[in-house]
Amino acid sequence: MNQMSRPHVTVNGRDYPWPSVPAIAICLDGCEPAYLDEAIAAGLMPALERIKAKGTVRTAHSVIPSFTNPNNLSIATGSPPAVHGICGNYLFEPETGEEVMMNDPRFLRAPTIFSTFHEAGARVAVVTAKDKLRALLGKGLAFGDGREVCFSSEKADTTTEAEHGIDDASAWLGRPVPEVYSAALSEFVFAAGVKLLKEFRPDVMYLTTTDYVQHKYAPGHPQANSFYAMFDGYLAELDALGAAIVVTADHGMKPKHRADGTPAVIYVQDLLDDWLGKDAARVILPITDPYVVHHGALGSFATAYLPEGADAADVIARLSAVEGLDVVLDRAAACARFELPADRIGDVVIVSSENLTIGTSEDRHDLAALNEPLRSHGGLSEQAVPFIVNRRAEAVPEAPELRNFDAFMVAATVAAGG
Repeated sequence: MNQMSRPHVTVNGRDYPWPSVPAIAICLDGCEPAYLDEAIAAGLMPALERIKAKGTVRTAHSVIPSFTNPNNLSIATGSPPAVHGICGNYLFEPETGEEVMMNDPRFLRAPTIFSTFHEAGARVAVVTAKDKLRALLGKGLAFGDGREVCFSSEKADTTTEAEHGIDDASAWLGRPVPEVYSAALSEFVFAAGVKLLKEFRPDVMYLTTTDYVQHKYAPGHPQANSFYAMFDGYLAELDALGAAIVVTADHGMKPKHRADGTPAVIYVQDLLDDWLGKDAARVILPITDPYVVHHGALGSFATAYLPEGADAADVIARLSAVEGLDVVLDRAAACARFELPADRIGDVVIVSSENLTIGTSEDRHDLAALNEPLRSHGGLSEQAVPFIVNRRAEAVPEAPELRNFDAFMVAATVAAGG
């Protein structure tokens, strides 16, 4: 397949040019722009410095809630949650009365850039850190023709050609499977990306990491700087191999703790229990996922389902009066402002301020595993993310017009010579 025979691919209403060199998007999970600034200032990211000088540097906005799943699937589909349907890591299904993880491919309502390019004849590679994203990102890929690879670092030693496009990715890379809670889980992604670019030469590739380091360490901390120095080495290799690369993030990261280091939390379920009766309302925390050690299921975005007959306007007014709850909206207003799917959002959407998180009830959160002061995300204060292209792309706007989910549009455009 070449650019002349296939000038563009249409995905969710957007036309993507056919890349003449590999088009790569890298999602640095939890990468507050300050992480890159601090590491560069410390002289630890010479490759990124060179790329910024020769390429394009912008700030983009993530989708809200600024959580992992909604933003990764926005990048993967080039569209907001209202289109693809993934509006959290976790949701409540009113029809079943159950709270479930939103990592099953059945929740995805739109085709990905990967599956659509693959159908058009492209070679596609996707590597994630955690396996929770792998099935969603790989939805629609028809494994077996040798033109697609999709696996996670977390489960790299169990991959098969039939399900992932590669047998035992851990052995192929010559690296053991890293611990889930480690920087090595992300390093595995970068190392795999370099080898895939050399050996597989995908037309489109997505590399997405984990925010373990960012939840633990602030920008400029030696451990954070070490992580970005490691990334810089792999970025240099990817750049040298001639790919068109966009580096962005799914969300930023902010401190969410008091002066004494204890988590700063507003327990909204407890408030609603006092106002409406015990468990009459149901608060859902979409940050919830199987990996809660580093954030305790505490983020800055929540949604609440109210009991039948409740005065939603009164509840919204009372929540709005709580210091630290910066945005409180009804379903319609929240879906319009944040481009969310109305059938997967409660009656009320709540966003807390920069240094606060939202909990359910105080007795439901086990915070014993939080060994460092809480750092988390989910709100508007974590919406600004880096957007760095390793080639000139003068037409790229700044935020808020520029979104992180424009990554593949920009990468494909510059890869096609546009």
